[in-house]
Amino acid sequence: MPQLSKVKLFTPILAVLSLASLTFSAQAAERADVENFLKITGFDVAVESIALGAGGAPSMLGLEEDAFGKTWTDLSAATFLVPEMVEQAVDILEEKLEQDLLDHAVGFYESDLGQRLVQAENLAHFDDDELKQIAGRQIVAGMVKDGDPKIEYFQRMNAAIDPEGWGLKAIQQIQVRFLLAASRAGVIRRDLDEGMLWAQIAENEAETLRAMQAGAIAGAAYTYQDFSADELEIYAVALEDPKMQTVYELMNAVHYKIMGDRFDDLAKHLDKLRPSEDL
Repeated sequence: MPQLSKVKLFTPILAVLSLASLTFSAQAAERADVENFLKITGFDVAVESIALGAGGAPSMLGLEEDAFGKTWTDLSAATFLVPEMVEQAVDILEEKLEQDLLDHAVGFYESDLGQRLVQAENLAHFDDDELKQIAGRQIVAGMVKDGDPKIEYFQRMNAAIDPEGWGLKAIQQIQVRFLLAASRAGVIRRDLDEGMLWAQIAENEAETLRAMQAGAIAGAAYTYQDFSADELEIYAVALEDPKMQTVYELMNAVHYKIMGDRFDDLAKHLDKLRPSEDL
């Protein structure tokens, strides 16, 4: 599946992506089919990659990623247990995902093109983010110079997997709640005001959105560099299908639910962390 915005912070169950609001009347998918769905679509790898976000959380506090040393590494490893996260994804999707929607998504992703796309996406999940952005921006610059239509397809694909823009809202909630949790735990030696944080976020929202969109395009350019414009157009059309968009709405909610639960657990132990520098 195309990569969601990588969120490296703490969040509870996000109201903007509430699983409780996703109710279906049709037949729920069978568990074996859900397990196959994760593998065919690459959602299992997307869930696994959530653990990578834990390493970057200290940077949101103005600290180096290794500021907490081995304590953070051990705590993250004990919290972001991949088998448990995948099991949670299967549990939720077994309850929420309709069989006909599952069949629709699998029908595309098990095709030759679908499997090539999943393979490229799975590999990109674990590539270094900074290097991926640098390479992606270079590719985009060349595309702009050549008038390459792939850029349009990247934009359509990005919009299709999150048409309501919940990703930005999720990141905003994550930033605020993580910073407040860190402040209460004494990890950062300054009292933070929630209203002030929201005001700063609102002030920077337009810039943040532009950065997210540019980052998504660069990431797509890197991930799909070996695909033709015709293949990416097919992918864009597939993602824009109403059934596929419903599937992605649910996968987004599951992704953030799992991430939120894990960072919620991690936040309970923030008082054990004592970095050497202030925010």
